[in-house]
Amino acid sequence: MQNRFSSINYHSLNCNGRLVDLSTPKIMGILNLTPDSFSDGGQFNNEKLALEYAGKLLKEGAEIIDIGPQSTRPKADFLSSEEEIRRIGNVISLIKKEFPQALVSLDTFYAETVRFGFDEGIDIINDISGGHYDDKMFDTAVETKLPYILMHVNPLYEMMHSKIKFADITLSVNQYFSEKTLELLEKGVTDIIIDPGIGFGKTVEDQIKIIDETRFLGFEKFPLLIGISRKSFIYKPLKKSPLDINNETQKLHMKVLEQGAKILRVHDIAEAKKTVDAFLSYQL
Repeated sequence: MQNRFSSINYHSLNCNGRLVDLSTPKIMGILNLTPDSFSDGGQFNNEKLALEYAGKLLKEGAEIIDIGPQSTRPKADFLSSEEEIRRIGNVISLIKKEFPQALVSLDTFYAETVRFGFDEGIDIINDISGGHYDDKMFDTAVETKLPYILMHVNPLYEMMHSKIKFADITLSVNQYFSEKTLELLEKGVTDIIIDPGIGFGKTVEDQIKIIDETRFLGFEKFPLLIGISRKSFIYKPLKKSPLDINNETQKLHMKVLEQGAKILRVHDIAEAKKTVDAFLSYQL
């Protein structure tokens, strides 16, 4: 009897029929459509500005545009799916029309928003909730056949940023991934990207440990996404602004790339591109 998981290819993604090679790391550029994100809220929350910024991200080296209609910073306003969809408007379809080579991911924990995004042309689901905040999310990933980004997070929205003391953060994150990926695989979702959820409900020490132990995450079976851009565990101990930690961020990016990270989710594309290029040059 054939193993139902035997056809999984962990080195590429099927994005709406387009095979994306992950043998070299990809840069995911952040496009927030929010008025209240912690470092760039309100800058791109109309269609014209969003389209222009998407073009800038792509020109600087992003291959994936991650559209976020709702802020998940601490104490952010909680929005409905209807409000997310209103904020998105025509942004996805405009980007796909203007930049057909671009991959578009949608950062949402609502299945209904994913369905809207799928009709508009998204290529990847980026769910920070791991299916916890909407019990229809996994089934929607099955229906759309889109790659699914699975993030480690506390199970309740109200606890998203509550600091939990883990006996061993790497072990706890891997246990979570083991349970959740099995559930997704059994449902038929085979393109899974894992994200350890840096910045969500973890102590500074645990976040540093995740970076130091990146190579142990995900059992070397699933592509790994790392999102540390402008995160407080970097700038707060240094007493710096989120916009003034590029050198520190790029050193950490290099560290996770050396341990197998395949996607960097970032605000500063040009700087991340330099880091990825340097990493690739070392591999020659």
